[in-house]
Amino acid sequence: MSVLVVADPMASLDPQIDASVGLMDAAQRLGHQVWICTPEDLSARDGRVRARAQRITLAPRVRGGDHRWLVEPTWYAVNASTTLDVVAEVELVLLRIDPPVEGRYLHTTYLLDLVEAGGVRVVNRPEGIRAFHEKLGALLLPDLCPPTLVSTDAAELRAFVAEHGACVVKPVDGFAGLDVWLVRDDRGARALLESATRTGTRQVIAQRYLEQVDGGNKRLFLLDGEIVGAVLRRPSDDDFRIGPPCAPADVDEQDQRIAAALAPLLARHGLALAGLDVIDGRLIEVNVTCPGGMHKTDALLGTDLSGVIMRRLTHHHENTLLKEFHPCLTP
Repeated sequence: MSVLVVADPMASLDPQIDASVGLMDAAQRLGHQVWICTPEDLSARDGRVRARAQRITLAPRVRGGDHRWLVEPTWYAVNASTTLDVVAEVELVLLRIDPPVEGRYLHTTYLLDLVEAGGVRVVNRPEGIRAFHEKLGALLLPDLCPPTLVSTDAAELRAFVAEHGACVVKPVDGFAGLDVWLVRDDRGARALLESATRTGTRQVIAQRYLEQVDGGNKRLFLLDGEIVGAVLRRPSDDDFRIGPPCAPADVDEQDQRIAAALAPLLARHGLALAGLDVIDGRLIEVNVTCPGGMHKTDALLGTDLSGVIMRRLTHHHENTLLKEFHPCLTP
């Protein structure tokens, strides 16, 4: 089987932690050909999508004792370069461009719509990524989320902060922890909110700050709506934002309730892979544009989330109970 990974340039990926690299490695271990290209390498002529692609082989890797893998300085080799007729020569496309979903990302999804129309599976489905906003999509299930306000109005946001004492504020198109603010009910709140909203010109999300985050922000890994793994991440002493995976996480009844509620929405939009952020049983975000964390979790816990995902996506039936990959999962 040939797997095409549409991603940002390889030079921008960190092979020690990047989830896309973990998926490539898993595909290679399963005996598949791994091809890579960037959005700029895609073109379409008369409805046929072509990709200027490279077939690669990844160097061996070993767990490094934390959330990182130990890899060789030259961590992959290019075996061939060619232009692929994607529908004719590829069986699976992984859309692995980092957010935000802006012009470059959107144009890529429209080209990949043609690939999907030709009968090749694209994960996640381009149309679904456009339809389901990973920060606002959770609000389709407000009972599962902490109190949340989306607004450009600093005065409205200020009143919301006063109501809840402290809020995490972030732009609706933010990513990777950038421009995330912890706003408390004090004299500095109004100025921070004016900066966050760029004086009323940018939509931001304000959510009640959950102090239980010190006990861990749980990342739930969903595959076809099912939880296949979980890991805890915690803030550091000098930064309220979430750090890398640090400990295994138990999957409890509330986690299963959240996954069950989201599963029909994800299935409707063809979003096979999702990463849910959950704090104290409350849904914070549904990451679907380029869900990550699997490679880090595999390094930390010795699981094989990347392998489980690629076996499912490439139609290898997973006959092993999920508990063997993530012993903390509970029925």
